[in-house]
Amino acid sequence: MTTRLKPILYFAAGLLIASAAFAVSSFRKDNPAESTVEVKDNGNLQYKWYVPAMPQSASFAGEKVPLDRQDVREQYERELLNNYYNQNSTLYILKLSTRYFPLIEERLKLNGVPDDFKYLCIAESALQNQISRAGAVGFWQFMKDTAPRYGLEINDDVDERYNVLKATDAACQYFKEAHAKFGTWTGAAASYNCGLGGYNNQVTYQRTSFYYDLLLPDETMRYVFRILALKYIISEASRMGFILTPNEGYRPYRVKTETISTPIPDLAQYAIDHRITYRTLKTFNPWLRGHSLPVRPGKTYTILLPEGNWP
Repeated sequence: MTTRLKPILYFAAGLLIASAAFAVSSFRKDNPAESTVEVKDNGNLQYKWYVPAMPQSASFAGEKVPLDRQDVREQYERELLNNYYNQNSTLYILKLSTRYFPLIEERLKLNGVPDDFKYLCIAESALQNQISRAGAVGFWQFMKDTAPRYGLEINDDVDERYNVLKATDAACQYFKEAHAKFGTWTGAAASYNCGLGGYNNQVTYQRTSFYYDLLLPDETMRYVFRILALKYIISEASRMGFILTPNEGYRPYRVKTETISTPIPDLAQYAIDHRITYRTLKTFNPWLRGHSLPVRPGKTYTILLPEGNWP
C-alpha cells in the first residue's frame, strides 16, 4: 500500500463507521457500552448489528395491528429485520418514491382506496416495472390472466400492466372488491397475495376473516407484515437512519400527452418526428411493447412525451 493511498482509505473507513453509528443511533438509546464497530487486535474491524426498535403501535389503512400479541410482534419483527438491513434497496425505493408516490397517491385517493396501499406496491415491485418468476408484471404485479378482468389490455403491441396509472386504477378495483367481500382492508391486502379464491377458502374453512387469526400459506402470512415493515421504514426513513437530501430523490417526469386515434406504423419514426429517441419514447411509455401501435376504430391511446429538454 502506498503512502499516498493510506489517508484516502482511512478517510473512507471513517465515513463508513460514522454512517453506521448514525444509523444505529437513530433507533437505539445512547449507551457508552454499545458501539457499532470494534477494532480487533489485528486491526480488522468487527461490525455490530442491532435489532431496530419496534413501533409502540401500528396500523394498516386505519385498522389496528394487535402488537400486544406475541405471535404478531414476532412476525412484524422478522419482516422489520429483513427489510431494515436491506439498505441499498431501501435507499433506491426512497429515491423512486419522490417520483412515483405522487402519481400513486392521487390514483388511490380518486378511487377511494386508503393511502397505505402505496406500501403494498413497494412490497410487490419496489416501485419498478418488474417481471416475477411466475410471470406477474409491472408495479402491481398483475398476472396475464387476471389483468383483463380489471380493464388492462394485453397483446403483442400493448401491455397496460406497464402503465403505472392504469395499473393502479386496476389494483384499486381489486382492493375495493376484496374489501367488500372480506370486510377489512387488511384482508383485502392479504388476498392480493393469495387471490380472492385462496383467501376466501381459508376464511370459509377457518370460520374467521380476521387476518391475524388465520393460518395461511407462508408467503401470505408474511405479506402484510412486510407491508407494515416497509411502511414503518419508509415513513420514518430519517429517524431510521436512511438519509436523502431534498435534491437526491428522483423528480417526477415533466410530461405532455398526445391522444392517438389512428395507427402508428413505426414507433421509431414517431419518436424522431417528436424530436426524441425511441429509447425515450419507451421510457415514458413502457406499455408500448412492439415496434408499432395498431389502433382499432373508435379506440384511443394516450402517449406521454417529455416536456422541455430531455437527453
